[in-house]
Amino acid sequence: MASSLRAYLEPIASWFAQFGLPEPITHWGHPAMMGIVIFAMGSSAAIAGWKIRTGNDPEATMGSMPVRKFHKKVALWMTTFIAMGYSGGLLSLVMQGQPIIESPHFWTGSAVLGLLGLNGAISLSKFGGGQDSLRSAHAYIGTAALALMVVHAALGLKLGLSI
Repeated sequence: MASSLRAYLEPIASWFAQFGLPEPITHWGHPAMMGIVIFAMGSSAAIAGWKIRTGNDPEATMGSMPVRKFHKKVALWMTTFIAMGYSGGLLSLVMQGQPIIESPHFWTGSAVLGLLGLNGAISLSKFGGGQDSLRSAHAYIGTAALALMVVHAALGLKLGLSI
């Protein structure tokens, strides 16, 4: 699997390498950008989601936006940026000549994407027609995804410092 993934990514990595990006950008660009996404957007989405889950105020807002709309927007954009960052992290490893799937950082990132995809599917199903059990599952899966993102960030820092 790793060799076929690397073969697919090599031409893309070579294309980016032609721009002569400074080594610190290639090495630390992914963690810097993903750190912002995880900590800013992730915490905002989680706060809004739990505000919805525990609140009785249907008019609650985050800033000037209704909290449900805010949560939906931020969670969707966060998931989009994380998916893009996932591919960017893989490209960064290829550009640095590092192994791709041998790291726990790769596997936690894959698990985060899986959890976010599952949570998005639950949401898109409108919680199975409004089932409380799916609303609860959505809240706890989202919380687990955010907790795993923190572990993922720590593993990424460890990986970044080792290469």
